[in-house]
Amino acid sequence: MKLITISGLDGSGKSTQIEMLKKHLESQSKRVFYFHAGQFSISKIYNILRPHKIITGKHHESVVKANVFQIYLRRFALLIDLVRFKLLHNKLRNKNYDYILSDRYFYDSVVNIEFLCRERIYAFPTWIVNPDLAIYLQTDPEIIMQRERKPDQGIDYLKKKKNIYDAKILDWNMKLINGNRGQEEIFKEIKSFL
Repeated sequence: MKLITISGLDGSGKSTQIEMLKKHLESQSKRVFYFHAGQFSISKIYNILRPHKIITGKHHESVVKANVFQIYLRRFALLIDLVRFKLLHNKLRNKNYDYILSDRYFYDSVVNIEFLCRERIYAFPTWIVNPDLAIYLQTDPEIIMQRERKPDQGIDYLKKKKNIYDAKILDWNMKLINGNRGQEEIFKEIKSFL
């Protein structure tokens, strides 16, 4: 079973590419499990974290800052999520799945925590199940903000997160893909890594 992850800024096209990849693999009769670290997290399930958020007109909430206790809870929740994912990974392998496709893998969770606490986290990557293929859609914040669906946190938020991602590409052995191009061109490159 192979684990493929796509990481990147909010609005970079991760979900679109994961969906395209899922359809492509399923068309080849592969058993594919879709995984989203944010939806999987116990912090989401139990709603234990309530960092400061901005509310848009669409009633969508976006995390922009958190206090020390909320950051501690996020870090603790991430450790629990990593253990839970290892169990899920083994279960899916035993059920003969061919692929796990992850939109917003734990790398994205680490970047979010680092953004909130403004310091580098060193311990978590050793707990993370290493993907067989980790892709980083490197997309310019200016281009994301010109798209129809853009993050409500704004360009400064995207620039700060991009700096964190860019510093981690080598640490996490990620394949860098230029996310500023069209969907089909990006997807063709992703397929070339399979």
